[in-house]
Amino acid sequence: MTTTIQHGRSASAASARRRGRAIAVTAATAAASAVWTMARLTGTTITVSMPNQAPTAIGLPMVVFTALVASLAGWGSLAALERLIRRPRAVWTGLAVVALLASFGPPLLLAHASNGTRIALALMHIAVAAVLIPALRRTTRA
Repeated sequence: MTTTIQHGRSASAASARRRGRAIAVTAATAAASAVWTMARLTGTTITVSMPNQAPTAIGLPMVVFTALVASLAGWGSLAALERLIRRPRAVWTGLAVVALLASFGPPLLLAHASNGTRIALALMHIAVAAVLIPALRRTTRA
C-alpha cells in the first residue's frame, strides 16, 4: 500500500510539473506574439535581410513557431539535465542565459534591419526568456 501511495504522489507531481511546463511554453510563446503585435500596432514592419539574401518579413506565424520551438528546446534540455545531473536548476539557468545571449547574434548583429526591427526582435527574445526561465525554474528541483 505504501508503494501505491508513493507512486500516486510521484505521478501527481510529474503531472503537475508537465502542466507547469506546458503553461510556461504557452506563456512564453504568447509573450513573443504580444511584442510582435505591439510592434505592428506602432507601425514597425519587421523585415530582415541577411547578407546575400532577399529581405524576409517576420510574420506572426514565424514568431509563434520560433518561440514555440525555442521554448520546447528549453523544456527538453531541462528534462535531460534533470536525468543527468544532481542540481539541474542552476546549470539549466546558466545555459538558458547563454542561449538568450547567443540568440541576439545573427538576427541582430549580422542582419540588415531597421532600428525598429532590431528593437522588436530583441524585445521578443527578452520576452520569451523573461517568461520561460523563471517559470521552468520553478518546476524543477534545486
